Amino acid sequence: MTPTWCLNLLRKRVWRETLGTSSLVRGLANESDGGWLRSMFAHKADARKDAHSNLLSKKETSGLYKIQFHNVKPECLEAYNSLSAEVHKELHNDADYPCEVVGSWNTWYGEQDQAVHLWRYYGGYPALTECLDKLRLNQAYLEYRKERSKMLISRRTQLLLEFSFWNDPVPRTGPNIYELRTYRLQPGTMIEWGNHWARAIKYRQENNEAVGGFFTQIGELYVVHHLWAYKDLQSREETRNSAWMKEGWDVSVHYTVPLVRSMESRILIPTKSSPLQ
Repeated sequence: MTPTWCLNLLRKRVWRETLGTSSLVRGLANESDGGWLRSMFAHKADARKDAHSNLLSKKETSGLYKIQFHNVKPECLEAYNSLSAEVHKELHNDADYPCEVVGSWNTWYGEQDQAVHLWRYYGGYPALTECLDKLRLNQAYLEYRKERSKMLISRRTQLLLEFSFWNDPVPRTGPNIYELRTYRLQPGTMIEWGNHWARAIKYRQENNEAVGGFFTQIGELYVVHHLWAYKDLQSREETRNSAWMKEGWDVSVHYTVPLVRSMESRILIPTKSSPLQ
């Protein structure tokens, strides 16, 4: 019988290989395509019986993500980063856990003394449940949580799915700063948001700034997170301004702004252990 750790390691390898197929999914969203995906991303959203999670997410990879927002006591931030990096590294490299850390950051501009972590689970909800069950029996992890609780003011978690037309978040070298833009949408408008951003994303990939796009499944609902990477704040300004020089970007903004109830921008600095540098 094949050991469990070997099967999980194979699962991770298969997952990483499937990331290469995402360009095919994004290509299907082009207007030249005559298939079902084109009808889904038509200029106006048709009434559908499917959940928006089924229509917009990357079903071929069952991309389930978790984002954590930890508000840390100011005097504990350095110790928190060191402790978290050690534990995250162990889980990231352990083939017995079907998950990995995508990125870890501290907020530079936005809510201060805040840590943000993005996790990916290989295999969707069953993988998440498997990890939770194992962590409940992991004494080292339980000790970490106990020690971590002394450093935190509050914490918040959301479960996310990945938009099918966005780039896959893969490790990158630095130095970079990251912007996490959070949009809280009007309930019922997620499909329409996806319709417009399936086109709009092409205006924002020229400088390889698009890292990943996600929408919430559990936690605060109808929330979208877009993650961008820039060399610095000046590069961010120039890249964003250049989008307005491209015909069609203004139309995308015009149609998506009315869908938003509120929006928030965080500028993030990656921690030393983050795969996204």
